[in-house]
Amino acid sequence: MSKPQVQFNRPTNNVSFPGEEEKNFRNVYPEARKDTEIEEMIHEYRIRDVYRWLEDPDSTETKMFVNAQNSISQPFLERCHERSMINKKLTKLWNFPKYGCPMRHGDFIYFFKNTGLQNQSVLMQQETLESPEVVFLDPNTLADDGTIALSQQKFSEDGAFMAYGLSESGSDWIKIRIRKTKERTDFPEVLEKVKFSDLSWTKDNKGFFYGRYPNQEGKTDGSETKRNENQKLYYHRVGESQDKDTLVAEFPEHPSWHFQPTVSDCGKYLILYVSHTVRDNMVYYADLNGGQINSKLTVKPIIGKFEADYEYITNEGSAMYFHTNKDAPKYRVVVIDFAKPAENNWKTLIPEHKKDVLDWAKCVDEDKLVVCYNRDVKNILQAFELKTGTLIRQFGLDIGTVNAISGKRNSSEIFYSFSSFLTPGITYHYDFSKPMEKPKVVREIALNLEGFNRDHYLVEQVFYKSKDDTRIPMFIIRKKRNTVRPRPCLMSGYGGFNYSLMPSFGIIGLMFMDTFDGVLAFPNLRGGGEYGINWHNGGRLLNKQNVFDDFQAAAMYLAQNNYTTKDQLAIQGASNGGLLVAACINQRPDLFGAAVAQVGVMDMLRFHKFTIGHAWCSDYGNPDEKQHFANLFKYSPLHNVHFPLNPNEEYPSTLILTADHDDRVSPLHSFKFVAALQEAVRHSPYQLNPILLRVYTNAGHGAGKPTTMRIDEVTDIMTFLKKTLNVDCFNL
Repeated sequence: MSKPQVQFNRPTNNVSFPGEEEKNFRNVYPEARKDTEIEEMIHEYRIRDVYRWLEDPDSTETKMFVNAQNSISQPFLERCHERSMINKKLTKLWNFPKYGCPMRHGDFIYFFKNTGLQNQSVLMQQETLESPEVVFLDPNTLADDGTIALSQQKFSEDGAFMAYGLSESGSDWIKIRIRKTKERTDFPEVLEKVKFSDLSWTKDNKGFFYGRYPNQEGKTDGSETKRNENQKLYYHRVGESQDKDTLVAEFPEHPSWHFQPTVSDCGKYLILYVSHTVRDNMVYYADLNGGQINSKLTVKPIIGKFEADYEYITNEGSAMYFHTNKDAPKYRVVVIDFAKPAENNWKTLIPEHKKDVLDWAKCVDEDKLVVCYNRDVKNILQAFELKTGTLIRQFGLDIGTVNAISGKRNSSEIFYSFSSFLTPGITYHYDFSKPMEKPKVVREIALNLEGFNRDHYLVEQVFYKSKDDTRIPMFIIRKKRNTVRPRPCLMSGYGGFNYSLMPSFGIIGLMFMDTFDGVLAFPNLRGGGEYGINWHNGGRLLNKQNVFDDFQAAAMYLAQNNYTTKDQLAIQGASNGGLLVAACINQRPDLFGAAVAQVGVMDMLRFHKFTIGHAWCSDYGNPDEKQHFANLFKYSPLHNVHFPLNPNEEYPSTLILTADHDDRVSPLHSFKFVAALQEAVRHSPYQLNPILLRVYTNAGHGAGKPTTMRIDEVTDIMTFLKKTLNVDCFNL
């Protein structure tokens, strides 16, 4: 069947782009075809989806649309003499050694290392912290452009093998291989059709459990949009081909369910988390009993309802320790005996804290629990006795985040890594067998920015009131001055999926502050997990508008308190944060000078129809249900674009970024939103700010993106902000 053709009003060679001294301009946007035949009645709403043809990533018409958009955005971002200087400074800033948290497996210690500008970090191996390090696995050798990434790894109990997953071009799909740790060579088998699955080894080191999807028609390279359904759990034996793997569990009557397997510390149980969204899980288990796994396992439910989150920590026989928010909005540690699992038999080991959120717990040194709390968006690290729940140690931390921890129940040592807004990373080592000794610094990452001194900057946490008077915390990072005066400001947010936006180091933030003498702002919006499940509930489903109100109130606070002005304020967000940015420029365009929305969810009426989007119904609501559809329709970016009728309704300068292999949030969301937005503003005499779409190739949602692409993307963002914000300082 022939494809319908799209007509574009392409910019001609005589279309002038603004000089650096110009702030506003009118651009000629591609005119995307409107398919007026796509009209549906959904829950009594008449929906015209005139750009649905952009949902087909392989059509000639869609490819023409993408090329036409890039033909406008790329010249705007690249025809700027400062761009090369920005890129040069950014590349130099990026070029410093980076290290991951060490982890001990078998006879070796492993850690990730990037010498500075390597596209992918390299997994290193050494016998002791003092011995020479050798390359164990270098993903940079797998693709010249760095687009093959090591996305996960799991070592066998004895450390003899490492199962690892490789992703290509940023896709969520991975291929699993197995490496011998002493020889540093791979077994021949490759496991495919794997996505959203942990790996869990049996304690006999013979194999591991993993989830995979069935074969599907068409592509599975990350550029497809087909829904991910019917995941099944398999057991793979080392050295055998994938077609010999044993199917151990499936739920064909529930195609949207997906699983995460965990073998208990004792090796006798397979614990299976079952989810159908990104919130709340059931818990099943199976007896392994040390036997051969050559047929389906009998899995029994322990938690048979989707009503809370449960995460296995460790066990003593049939008594299992779980981290859960069941009847504890800020989480607690409970003991559930699989021999008598009724809820009235549960025991609370560490009760819910009145104020702090119990983020996670890890069992080490046989009878210790290392526990991380979130206290007003700052991590607190403590240790408790496993048997009694008694607090036995506090680990001193600055304002910041514990990024990673490694340790095992059969070992007394732990490693943990810490970072903050101005600290790229410090790794500590502590040995519980030496309780009188303090944690030792293994290494501290040093920046490569001439003249940078973190003591010259101030990190402050403020609390402001949102539209409904809820107090919202926000971190503000700026240079120390005797008085606060308006500066260019980059405000970032997320506000969803129970994810906490913790203090962390970001090169784009440091670049923005140093280059523009700028300010960073990070409001901790409802919908996140900063204050537990109630904070999450306050910004999801029918309460989603609270997230946008919180973000807009943050912008007003910054302006009212002299941190910035509208024409100096840029907002940025990715994924769910891209939705946040897009919704806010629709609702309050008068608050912002520039906006950057990366890989955002923009069509809230159809998000559940593509790849893993159906799992997001726990946050957004199910569009197939009338009440949620009506709520989603109110803020869906695609369905709420407007024609600016006056200067206050003019959209801020807007840059939409997406990638062709994003199979988490398909680029179709950004395509449709930009087509609608450009059409809405095309003939408005008040819309002088640019609306641009930049589509990257051989890239995905973000994870595994090579350094060269990351630098190019940040260069694009920084160049865009230089050209569109009111910037009075430009330090290169």
